[in-house]
Amino acid sequence: MSTALLLSVGALALLDTLSPTILGVTVYMLLSERSKVTGRLMVYLGTVACFYFVAGLILMLGLDTITRAISNITDNMIVSRGMFIIGLALLIGSFFVPTKKTAPKVRKPKSASMLAMVALGFTTGVVEVGTALPYFAAIGIMTAAHLHPVEWLPMLAGYNVIMVLPGILLLAAHCLFKGWLQGPLERIRLYIEKNSGSALSWMMTIAGLILLLNS
Repeated sequence: MSTALLLSVGALALLDTLSPTILGVTVYMLLSERSKVTGRLMVYLGTVACFYFVAGLILMLGLDTITRAISNITDNMIVSRGMFIIGLALLIGSFFVPTKKTAPKVRKPKSASMLAMVALGFTTGVVEVGTALPYFAAIGIMTAAHLHPVEWLPMLAGYNVIMVLPGILLLAAHCLFKGWLQGPLERIRLYIEKNSGSALSWMMTIAGLILLLNS
């Protein structure tokens, strides 16, 4: 496993921390919940991370099966060209993402129960997995590297921990500096509402460049 591979996957994981939905739900709960917010938010973030881990596991196993069924020469050529085409498409598509400042539809829990948090986390995963561009790029890079499961399983798990890490850090800061954090949380909420389009554009640009560099 090369350092370049680790850096590429790590950079994509950091890019995925900008998910407006996960951050939006986290900020909403910290601003609105008055009791048991720690347990409820951890259940939500844990559900999202587990959902993406299982989805990534299925994709990794499926792609690995497909690539092993093809000869090595053809395999490398197809994967390399596929990554190049997808990377180029993301790079070009990033210029056409609407940057109008409109508030994203942040999914808010209808109930404060733990079951509701699991349902919200699962819903977040189902709705957002189709636009998880950095995650798909990371899976493509790991598949192209022909890593053994012993190598890519920890990377996949680490990716998902990093993805929800901002939510965990915000929760920790909320517990330590509850009164002081209200203002910054409001500013984060407003920033997410106003810049969701720009964030998606930057995510597409960086994910596309990383794919091009690894193709």
